[in-house]
Amino acid sequence: MTVPEWLPIRDDLRPYEPYGAPQLDVPVQLNVNENPYGPSKATADDIAESLRVVATDLNRYPDREAWALRTALASYLGHGLGPEAVWAANGSNEVMQQILQAFGGPGRTAASFTPTYSMYPEYARNTHTRWVTGRRAEDFTFDVDAALALIAAEQPDVVLLASPNNPTGESLTLDAVRAICEAAPGIVVLDEAYAEFRRPDTPTALSVLGDYPRLIVTRTMSKAFAFAGGRLGYLAADPAIVDALRIVRLPYHLSAVTQTVALAALRHADEMLARVADLRETRDETARWLHEQGFDVVDSDANFVLFGTFEDRHAVWQGILDHGVLIRETGPDGWLRVSVGTPEEMAAFRDALVATLETLPTRQAATQEKA
Repeated sequence: MTVPEWLPIRDDLRPYEPYGAPQLDVPVQLNVNENPYGPSKATADDIAESLRVVATDLNRYPDREAWALRTALASYLGHGLGPEAVWAANGSNEVMQQILQAFGGPGRTAASFTPTYSMYPEYARNTHTRWVTGRRAEDFTFDVDAALALIAAEQPDVVLLASPNNPTGESLTLDAVRAICEAAPGIVVLDEAYAEFRRPDTPTALSVLGDYPRLIVTRTMSKAFAFAGGRLGYLAADPAIVDALRIVRLPYHLSAVTQTVALAALRHADEMLARVADLRETRDETARWLHEQGFDVVDSDANFVLFGTFEDRHAVWQGILDHGVLIRETGPDGWLRVSVGTPEEMAAFRDALVATLETLPTRQAATQEKA
């Protein structure tokens, strides 16, 4: 995209392209970490009927506080939370934007540790928040000592941490969460967008929420809940934080349609999440197969696997795409990320990767040597 010179866009935005993963019409799409198993007929029927009812009242504004939805989300999260400690918005993207609108801004600093979610610096840019990054360890694990050093040096107003981390898949320990919360002078955000995919016994930061009043735990219904098209993100935090976000939210930011559809999905939570165990198993099978092919693979608690390394990852990505499978060219140089799909989709991915490597003899030979 080229911004014309006559357009008086903000100077700091002029060099940028719009964010977004490729949306291509290919048979197998494994690039944006969607749940491949859609809602059942029973859930779809409930959603449709709920929409029919709310449609008769669309001449009225929705509940500005989304109280019924926040009550249902609090019940789903558990941990003794009430609706006053939960906030919801149009996807976790809007949740994050509101956090930086309230707690970032001019003269303030946000920090994170790369590689991590590529939208974090864009939230900072859009809110005129200074952005600083530390690094994870060479194996992409979270380096607590390095993180504490950066926090001591920069004194960030907001620290953004993804757990499981995107694009690597690592979850943070509670000891790491506690250390960051005790050191950070401002808000600490634990982005748990992929929390439902964690391995058994992997803790959630919700369990220590009551110990740290400046801790925010964010979630989404887009991933495990098979609700990416519904656009519903939410958070749990001290009620004072929720009230601060109410100051910066736009009036009636959650439509009656969004609230109604999300409530219907939550009524079917057990069914919507029923395939999570299957996706975990397919994830682990995919990681094992990639290891067997000689690739470096990052252990993942999410519904994706990061693997590499490639001298020319774009050529590999393009080769896989040419075989009808779309994965993600993201994260550290030389690495690719594949979302976990159905067994049939993962078989198509494996076939596409093998066929692509056959056209790249140098990488193929290196893979065989490692194997």
